[in-house]
Amino acid sequence: MSERPLTTAFDDITLNHIEWYVADLAAAEAAFTEQYGGHRLAVHEPAEGTHRSVALGIGRTAIVLTQGLAADHPASLFVRARGDGVADLALRTRHVRAAHASSLAHGARDRSAPIEENGAVHAAVRVFGDVGHTFVTPPSGIEGRWIPGFGALPGTPASTTGLTGADHFAVCLDSGSLEEVVRFYRTALGFEQTFTERIVVGLQAMDSQVVQNAARDVTLTLLEPDATAAPGQIDRFLKDNDGSGVQHVAFATGDIVRATAVLRERGVEFLTTPGAYYDRLADRITLARHDLAELRASHVLADEDHGGQLFQIFTRSTHPRNTLFYEVVERCGATTFGSGNIKALYEAVEAEQSAGRSR
Repeated sequence: MSERPLTTAFDDITLNHIEWYVADLAAAEAAFTEQYGGHRLAVHEPAEGTHRSVALGIGRTAIVLTQGLAADHPASLFVRARGDGVADLALRTRHVRAAHASSLAHGARDRSAPIEENGAVHAAVRVFGDVGHTFVTPPSGIEGRWIPGFGALPGTPASTTGLTGADHFAVCLDSGSLEEVVRFYRTALGFEQTFTERIVVGLQAMDSQVVQNAARDVTLTLLEPDATAAPGQIDRFLKDNDGSGVQHVAFATGDIVRATAVLRERGVEFLTTPGAYYDRLADRITLARHDLAELRASHVLADEDHGGQLFQIFTRSTHPRNTLFYEVVERCGATTFGSGNIKALYEAVEAEQSAGRSR
């Protein structure tokens, strides 16, 4: 059952861009462009030489990759502690100062006080781990993409991989902090809590809640391990990531079978699904799109909810710590996140990580 926002002051919030902090900018850019079909939009190299950033576009979503060049730059500190990862989900709003003040009043940590430059305003906070939000108001008259440091950016050409932009972000939280983080988003920023679930797999268990902005283009699937159950993949992420963080980014597509075929040709590796999953799939779902043979061959999972069907697949992590990975999802009316597949995903990731540790 969803819970309405505790404030409606920030109903205009939308996703501005996602920022990754990376150890090797050239390698990270190559992965996003050569494998995932991202397009370079601009480069930012501040005169003081503390960092270098590249802005990319994947469908409707703008991505910033930043490498710290100074030892004390936030990107350098982040990478030393956690390796490459998502550090910022930047939010566009007309009310930067109010959003910044509200965030601090409800427990966020300050990253940057409001700054006004050339008609634009931006500020930043940390919410969980070293991940936070930059609040952005572009200069008057700019309707398209605008990112601090880069300025106005061009649109993105049509995707060559079929990815149309970010669908949601999965976040692993320290045990005991889930309710606090959900309340922060509802109280400080006016997000709605739209989904709640408890997942039990063998002796392991985790709790999940979903918060979304009014525009539904910022969706956080918040995951917390049950400290009374046996340790599992969420516990390992928290250990290997040195705390809370973004576990995976899901990218949307209009045709998941085609998109995964293209991504595989470009070198993206996906988790495999046991054949028995497809043997039983027809007993629980009458497929409205894609046939069983296509799904089996591509290892795509299928689920449905009250709104329709959902197809999803997860990449194999290439992160040195085996933490961050990606998802591709096609929604055919479904608004949830593959509840019927969560156990299958959990077991697949468990098997993959166990195999990785034994190598």
